[in-house]
Amino acid sequence: MLNKPFQSPGIASFLDNIRRSRLQAMFRRGELSLVVLGVCTGVLAGLLVSLVRFLSESLHYWVFGVDDTLSGSQVSGPIVLFGPIIGGILLGIIVFILSKTRKKPMVDPIEANALHGGRLSLTDSIIVSVQNIISNGFGASVGLEAGYTQIASGVASKLGIKLKLRRGDMRILVGCGAAGAIAAAFDAPLTGAFYAIELIIGSYTVITLAPVIVSALVSNLVANQIAHHGLSIDVGVMGIVTPLDYVPTIALGIICAGIGIVLMQAVSFIEETARRSSISQVFRPFLGGIIVGLLGLVSPQVLSSGHGALHLNLNSDSTLGALVMLFMLKSVASAVSIGSGFRGGLFFASLFMGALLGKIFVFGTDFFPQLTLTPTVYAVVGMSAFAAAVIGGPLTMTFLALELTGDFPITALVLAAVVTASLVVRVSFGYSFATWRFHLRGETIRSAHDVGWIRDLTVNKMMRADVRTAKISMGLEEFNKRFPLGSTQRVIMVNDEGRYKGIVLVPEVYADPMDRDGEERTLESYLRYTKDVLLPNMNAKQAAAIFDATHSEALAVVNDLGQVKPIGLLTESHTLRRYSEELDQRRREASGEI
Repeated sequence: MLNKPFQSPGIASFLDNIRRSRLQAMFRRGELSLVVLGVCTGVLAGLLVSLVRFLSESLHYWVFGVDDTLSGSQVSGPIVLFGPIIGGILLGIIVFILSKTRKKPMVDPIEANALHGGRLSLTDSIIVSVQNIISNGFGASVGLEAGYTQIASGVASKLGIKLKLRRGDMRILVGCGAAGAIAAAFDAPLTGAFYAIELIIGSYTVITLAPVIVSALVSNLVANQIAHHGLSIDVGVMGIVTPLDYVPTIALGIICAGIGIVLMQAVSFIEETARRSSISQVFRPFLGGIIVGLLGLVSPQVLSSGHGALHLNLNSDSTLGALVMLFMLKSVASAVSIGSGFRGGLFFASLFMGALLGKIFVFGTDFFPQLTLTPTVYAVVGMSAFAAAVIGGPLTMTFLALELTGDFPITALVLAAVVTASLVVRVSFGYSFATWRFHLRGETIRSAHDVGWIRDLTVNKMMRADVRTAKISMGLEEFNKRFPLGSTQRVIMVNDEGRYKGIVLVPEVYADPMDRDGEERTLESYLRYTKDVLLPNMNAKQAAAIFDATHSEALAVVNDLGQVKPIGLLTESHTLRRYSEELDQRRREASGEI
C-alpha cells in the first residue's frame, strides 16, 4: 500500500487557499460565471421554497387538521381562535430571545441591495423565515413570499460573499435568489425574473437578464419535481377586447391604487400605535393573534395567505355584501397581523384582496350593458392592479396574470390597470409597501437601486488627516514666521482649547501686507468659513452640497458639532473626483465592462 506524501498543516492550508483563490477568480471573470451561479442559486431556491412550504403546510395539518390550503378549508371550532394566539405566543418568545441576543435590525433583500451591496446575514434570513413559517402556519393573515425571498436571497448572498464577488455581481446574485423564490412559489418563471429586476435589483440591464432568468427557470423546475403547487386561473372563452373595455379596467386600477394606499397606511398606523403604547413588543403578536382568531371565527378565509380562499371566490356567485365583508375582514386581518409583529408579507394577501375588489367592481358595471367582460376577468385585473399598488412591480404583476391565465387579451387589460395603479400610487403616495416602511424608519430609499455606495463614500474616507493647525492666539507675526509663503495653502485655526475657529488662506495673508485703513491687522481678520464645517459621517453627496452652498474650495472636518475639534481637511475637487470615479465604477458594473 502506497503511503500518501506528508504535508504539514501549513502547506495544506496554503494549498487550500490557492484552490479557493482560483475558484473565486473563475467566478469573477464574466457573464458566463454569473449564469453558472444563477443555476446554483436556482437549485437552492427551489429546494428552500419547497422546504418552507412543506413546513408551513405541516403546521396547518398539525394545528388545524387540514390537508389542503387553510383559507380554503371548512375549518371551525375553538382552534380557529386559539391557533393564531398560540402562534403569537411562540413568536413573542422568539422576539424576547432576539431582543437579548441580536441588537441590529434584520435586513431584507431590497434594503441589502440598496444600501449594503447585496450583503445579507444568512443567520438573520433563517430567523426571518422561521418567524414567517410560524406566523403563516398558525393562521396569521400573512403570505410566505417574504420567507421565500429572504432565505433564498440570504443563501445567494452567502454564496457571493464566500466567492468574494464584486458589489454589482453580489446584487445580481441576490436578485437571482429572489427570482428563484417567486418563480417556485407561483410556478411562474417570468414573474419571478421581473420581480427580481423591478423590486430587488432595481434596474434592468442585459447583464442581469441571463442569470436572473436562468435562476427562475431552474428553481421552477426543481420545485415542480418535488411537488406541483402552481396557481392557475381559468377565465373561460373570451371575445375580442375593444377600446371600450379599457375604460373600466383603468377605473379599477385607480380604485385599487386608492385602497392600496389606505391599506399601507393602516398597517403603519397599527405599528405606530403599538410602538407608542405601553405594550411590550413581546406581547404584541399575542394580542394580534387574538384579533386574527376572532376574525377567523367570522370567516376562516382570512387565515393564512389566502390561496384556497382565492380559488373559492374566483368562480363563485357571492353577493355584494358577502364580498365587501370578506374584503374588510381580510384587510383588517392582514393589517393587524403585520402591524402586531407577525412576520410575512402582503404579496399574496394583496392578490386575494385585489381579486375581491375586481368581483365587487363587477356590480357597478351592470349599469353599462355594452361592457361584456366577465367577473373572472375583472377579478384578474383587480388582483394584478391591487398587488402592483401595494407591492410595486407593474411588469411583475402583468406577467403573473399572463402566466396564471395564459390569456394575452387579458394581459393587455391588466397592463393598462397596473400601469395606472402604479402611476397613481407613485404620484400621490410615492412608496410601495416595503419602501414605505423604510421611510417610517428614517431611510430615504424608494427602490432597490444601489445608493449604498454613496453612503459608504464618507467624508472620513476621503479627507486628509495630515492637516496644518495653529492657535488663533499666536498672532499674525508668529503666524508669518511659522508659515512662510509657499509652505502650505491653508491653515486650520483653533482656540486654546483646540476648538475650530476657521481657516486662514496663507496667500491671502501675504497678498495684503499693508494695514487696512490705518488699523493694525489681526489674524482673526483673515478667518474664513468660521461656521462651515464637515462631519466625518457625511457622504460625498452631502459634502458636495455644502461645498456648493458655501462656495468654498476646502473645508475642515470636525469630530462633532459639540466639541468641534478639527480632525482633517477635504477639498471640493477631491470630493467630486472620488464621486465621479465611484459613479463610473457603478456604471461599468451595470454595463458589464468590468
